[in-house]
Amino acid sequence: MKNTKLFLMAFALFITSSFAAFAQLQQPALSPAAHVSQTVGFTKISIDYSSPAVKGRKIFGEIEKYGVTWRAGANAQTVIEFSTGVSVGGKNLRAGKYSIFMTPTESGDWTVHLNSKAASVFAYMKDGKIDEEAVAKDDAVSFKATTERGGNTERLQYHISANDNKTAIITMAWEGVKVSFPVDTQVNQKMEQFKTQF
Repeated sequence: MKNTKLFLMAFALFITSSFAAFAQLQQPALSPAAHVSQTVGFTKISIDYSSPAVKGRKIFGEIEKYGVTWRAGANAQTVIEFSTGVSVGGKNLRAGKYSIFMTPTESGDWTVHLNSKAASVFAYMKDGKIDEEAVAKDDAVSFKATTERGGNTERLQYHISANDNKTAIITMAWEGVKVSFPVDTQVNQKMEQFKTQF
């Protein structure tokens, strides 16, 4: 009798703790966190982003309006990090973290913004809209990026190609669009600096 009571108490405790654990279990994120990194030359390039799916929707032109700066991902801001100084869009950038924003267009090349504060695009909301002037003010650099249309990428993804191991190619692909831009890791300049130190 005593053993039966102990067994029932232990069983009740097991069931209760199982329900508590199940209650804490969260559903998978709709836009799961993703990370990609690649060493190019002497520079490690890393991108942290969230990866939404198309799910039969019209993304560009409807959900993400043409001419309106977009966070280039989902959830928190998309962040690119360079371990050393690089050149992007013809401008030298220091090592560090930058947010990636993009301004989609119906035709022609999109504009890529690397935000100097690594801020969220929603930090630039004014009267319910993105304040494009404020975004531009905090650009470390903005430039037109090669934009291809066609194909279909269901889930947003970033890719970093080491290319010639001096210049990386960063590509964002989602829905029927691929946006690519080069990052010069300044290998030759760094080699020259090393030489002058010895």
